[in-house]
Amino acid sequence: MEKYKGITLTDEMFKHFNFDDKQSEESGYSNYSYWKSTIRTFFKSHTSKFLVVLTIVLLLFSFLYPVLSKVDPNQISLDDQLWNSKPNSTHYFGTDGVGRDIWSRTWHGTRNSLMLAFIVALVEVGVGSIVGSIWGYVKKIDPFMLELYNIVTNVPSTVYLVLLTYIMKPSFTTIIIALASRGWLSEAKFMRNRILSLRESEFNIASQCLGTPLMRIVSKNIIPQLISLIIMETALTIPYSIGSEVFLGFINLGLPQDTVTLGNMINQGRANFMLYPFQLIYPALVLCLITVSFYILGNKFADASDPKNHV
Repeated sequence: MEKYKGITLTDEMFKHFNFDDKQSEESGYSNYSYWKSTIRTFFKSHTSKFLVVLTIVLLLFSFLYPVLSKVDPNQISLDDQLWNSKPNSTHYFGTDGVGRDIWSRTWHGTRNSLMLAFIVALVEVGVGSIVGSIWGYVKKIDPFMLELYNIVTNVPSTVYLVLLTYIMKPSFTTIIIALASRGWLSEAKFMRNRILSLRESEFNIASQCLGTPLMRIVSKNIIPQLISLIIMETALTIPYSIGSEVFLGFINLGLPQDTVTLGNMINQGRANFMLYPFQLIYPALVLCLITVSFYILGNKFADASDPKNHV
C-alpha cells in the first residue's frame, strides 16, 4: 500500500481497464462531425448567407428560365421599331440591333456559359487532383511530370488559348479542350505539392508509428485537408472559365455568333456601347454577379472546410 497526500491507496480503489484501439482514437473528441462543423462555420458569416441566396436565384434563372420561357433568344423582329429599343415593361433589358430580346438572351447565355464553366472545372480540377495525388506518391514519375509542367507553363496562357482556338473549329468542345488541356497540369502540380507536405506532417508520422492503416490515414488525415483546396480551386476555375470564354468572344475566337453566351453578348454590346449602353451593361452585370459570387463563396467555404477552423 502507498500513501498519496495523506490518503492510503489500496488495490480496491482501482480496476483494470481493457485497451480498445477504436475507443482510444474516439476519446479525443465527442460527437464531432466534419461536414456539420463545416456547414455551421460556413453559415456563421452573413456574407455567405446573402451570396448563397443570390447564387441560387441566379442559377434558377439561368437554368429554369430558358426551359420555361417561350421566347426564342434568336428570334429576329421584322419591325424596325423594335430594334435597339430601351428597357421597358415588355423587354426588361431592351432589344438588340435586330429586335432580339436581351432579357431572354442574357439568361440563355448565362446558362450556356455556366455549363461550359462547370464542365471545364470538373475536368480540370478532377483530372488534376487525381494526377496530382499519384504524382505526390509515386516518385518515379516526378522527373517526367516536372518537365511536362515546365514545357507547357512556359507558353503564355493567352497565346496558348488563342492559338488552339484559332487552329480548331470554334465550338463548345474546342473551348473545353483549350481551357482544360492546360489547367489540369497546374492543378496537378498544386495538389502534388500539398500532398508532399501532408505526407511529412507530424500527425501523419504519428499515425504511422501507431500502426494506423493507410486507408484510415488517407480518409481521416489527408482528404479533409485537401477538400478545402479542391473546393477553392473549383470555385476559382468557374469564374476564370467564364472570363476566358468572354475574352475569346471579345477577340472573335470564341463560340459561333449564333450561340448565345455571355461572351458573345458582351462582344456584340461592346460595338454599340456608345449609342445603346444597356446592350452591354446588363449582360456584364450578370457576369460580374456570378463570377464575384462564386469567387467569394468558394473562398468562404474553403475556409470553413479547413479542420483548423472547426471548434
